Amino acid sequence: MKHALVAAVSTLGLMLAGCAYNESLGRNQFLIVDDSALIQQSDAAWAETLRTEKLSTNAAQNERVRRVGGRIVQAAGLANRAWDYRVFQDDSPNAFVLPSGKIGVTTGLLALTRNDDQLATVLGHEVGHVVARHAAERYSTQSTAGLVLGAVQSRAGDYSQAVGAFGGLGAQLGLLLPFSRSHELEADRLGVDYVAAAGYKPSESVALWRLMAQQRQSGAPEFASTHPSDQTRIAALQQYIASRGWN
Repeated sequence: MKHALVAAVSTLGLMLAGCAYNESLGRNQFLIVDDSALIQQSDAAWAETLRTEKLSTNAAQNERVRRVGGRIVQAAGLANRAWDYRVFQDDSPNAFVLPSGKIGVTTGLLALTRNDDQLATVLGHEVGHVVARHAAERYSTQSTAGLVLGAVQSRAGDYSQAVGAFGGLGAQLGLLLPFSRSHELEADRLGVDYVAAAGYKPSESVALWRLMAQQRQSGAPEFASTHPSDQTRIAALQQYIASRGWN
């Protein structure tokens, strides 16, 4: 217990030292790693994805993603870095971003989006994660949670397995998962800002998430999910769009 307390105090000091203010989010972030430290890993993951996943050779699909993505990146103030957009042959509607400036979009997502405004919503959301430095923040949070849990388990004796199981679940449900949901909602808000600044319709973001909700067969309860429920996300978007006076 003494060692666990020392670890907790040390971690608290680390968290205080790692606080940084993010102007785009309007809040402090706990960051013990810089985005630049994640770029090498991101580039390696991107290279592996390009090697193992099937890329779309449809010129119109790839040009659409580059065109809409370019406008979103410009609106987000990130046009000064090199961006790589790729379309992956996958029926599941999905998209992802890497801190090094890589965006992947599936053919399933392109088929789901009914217009460029809805595609801009997805790309704006993904770019929002980059501006918000969510990857670095999540890495920092997970690393710190692991330090504390590791110290507790090392002093738990015969109960180490039980403590590890309960502690891991407690940290996941009480800290890591809710924080991830917060990240998603922040990325939604930033994404809508970029959609509007790029000349697309913010209202289509609500239409997109309604489409996503319709095609989703089932899902975990929100308290045990890394993403907010569709209802939570739609309500938050509607409120934010109304607050900005956008139709």
